Amino acid sequence: MRILFTCRPAYGHLYPLMPLAIAARDAGHEVVFGTGAAFLDKVRGLGFDAHEVGISIQDAVDQAEGDALEAIFTAFADILPQATIADLTPLLPTLRPDLVVYEMSDAGAAAAARRAGIPVVSHVIGRSMPAELMAAAAHRFAPLWDGNPPADLMLGDAGIDVWPDVVRDPVASSLPTVFRLRPVPWNEPGTVPSWLDGRDRPLVYLTLGTVAFGATGVLRAAIDGLARLPVDVLVARGPGDPGEFGDLPSNVHVTGFVPQSEVLPRADLVVHHGGTGTVLGALSAGLPQLVLPQGADQFVNAEALETANAGRALTGDEVTADAVEERAKTLLDDARVREVAARARHEIAAMPAPSEVVRRLEEFAAR
Repeated sequence: MRILFTCRPAYGHLYPLMPLAIAARDAGHEVVFGTGAAFLDKVRGLGFDAHEVGISIQDAVDQAEGDALEAIFTAFADILPQATIADLTPLLPTLRPDLVVYEMSDAGAAAAARRAGIPVVSHVIGRSMPAELMAAAAHRFAPLWDGNPPADLMLGDAGIDVWPDVVRDPVASSLPTVFRLRPVPWNEPGTVPSWLDGRDRPLVYLTLGTVAFGATGVLRAAIDGLARLPVDVLVARGPGDPGEFGDLPSNVHVTGFVPQSEVLPRADLVVHHGGTGTVLGALSAGLPQLVLPQGADQFVNAEALETANAGRALTGDEVTADAVEERAKTLLDDARVREVAARARHEIAAMPAPSEVVRRLEEFAAR
């Protein structure tokens, strides 16, 4: 079987697809990617054939007009899907995939596959769009579906759902066809800092990911607050400059990219922006979380964690060194939060592995 995966050219859109793509390749299937120009070399470096399909979210937002909300609707319901359709439609007769798997923001791939009569399934990489926003944007998405809209205008009729029950997304879970998939933490190979082993203090892992990393005021407040605690702090700057903050207390260690999946099992608390990959990675490790959301679905993720009692959040002007210190200290000692996080870890471990989902997708594509 030939499977085409499509995604935006961004770490948070590509990496969540990798466990399933690798499992499909290991099962003997031919796996091909469609993504934006900026990530073609990265995908090829991971051992997959890749074709240029679509543009980045930032490119689409830069083209969109109107107020902030209207610009988002225009970018996601018009500019992004139409760019994907324009690139993918002439590729499909050449690639002849038996199945298309698109990450949830790439609805244009679903529309192109539908028109070509190819089975298609979405892959959840975050929370679904809030119902009130989806209702407001429905007329913008409608032209994609040629008068026959799916159950969800972004997730389609069939979806791969990576959320455990403790923080389940009700939209993803209610699709007509749902494939539960264990959210396997994945990152490119890297080196774990040697000082992480042999410590005698708790470890706090701090990151704002690969998009919100530029929120230096938030990061500085978090560093200052955490540095006051009797812990070691690992700060992953991602694409940011590790030397940007100058001299720091001896218990704070700043680096660029780290292999997060290897760091999390060593941590005692995760302080982060609320990106889905880090949320699920921390839950997979059974860790409490302090979320400092900056945009996108990070606020919804923070709310879901608070509702489940799996973490706490600070937003906007609440993010001060004093508040971070107080919340982090509480979370390090809160047995109730740790109990919920541990339950989430067990739930995730019991979810279907990527290899099992590949077998179910084989049956889906063969209908």
